[in-house]
Amino acid sequence: MSRIIGHRGLAGEAPENTLAGIRLAAEHGLKWVEVDVTLSGDGTLVLFHDRRLNRTTNKKGRLKTLTCSDLATIDAGSWFSGQFSGEQIPQLGAALKLIKELGLGLNLELKTNGCSKSRLVEAVVKTLAEVELPNDRLLVSSFNYAALVRFSDCSDIPVGCLFERLPVNWHKKALRVNAVSIHLNSKRTAKRHISRVKSKGYELYCYTVNSPAVARQLIDDGVDGVFSDYPLADH
Repeated sequence: MSRIIGHRGLAGEAPENTLAGIRLAAEHGLKWVEVDVTLSGDGTLVLFHDRRLNRTTNKKGRLKTLTCSDLATIDAGSWFSGQFSGEQIPQLGAALKLIKELGLGLNLELKTNGCSKSRLVEAVVKTLAEVELPNDRLLVSSFNYAALVRFSDCSDIPVGCLFERLPVNWHKKALRVNAVSIHLNSKRTAKRHISRVKSKGYELYCYTVNSPAVARQLIDDGVDGVFSDYPLADH
């Protein structure tokens, strides 16, 4: 990936996990974005982070109660700023087509959020195959290791292991899913962790870094890139 990856699109500048955020990341010159994908109640793949609608839409309740037809009735932009009023929760297919059109790379994070891991993985694999993003501009990651195992068993798309902190058995887990990268919480990443990951030949990325100084320090210490809510200077 690149040194600066737009987090949830570009979550400091536009509502997270929206087409507007993806477009804005491209306008700022970012080369890669990260977004979350999960299932609505009827199995529609949508870009969304939480289980509940409350934080990032004008509705309340659980995402799993929604159907595809409900998506058009929900405002996922006004909470952030009036200029994004009417922005919708995007379906994965539409987001992939936009990302391909803009020439961006994508880190797609699988969010199980209580839904069926097998249904989520199956639907994601199918949709990715339909849009045909190049494998060198695509990476799938997840905190849910079981979902990552399922995905890696049925796809040759590169995989990254997401951890809050580097676990003792991180290398065993990475080998099992044939991971190419490790993604860690920047606040829980020490130089010794960076050395361990890099010595085994993996790329290392840290989230969520909104300070240019912190980003520079991590990269100086050997981190390959950072996820940021803002278009930091060095991208």
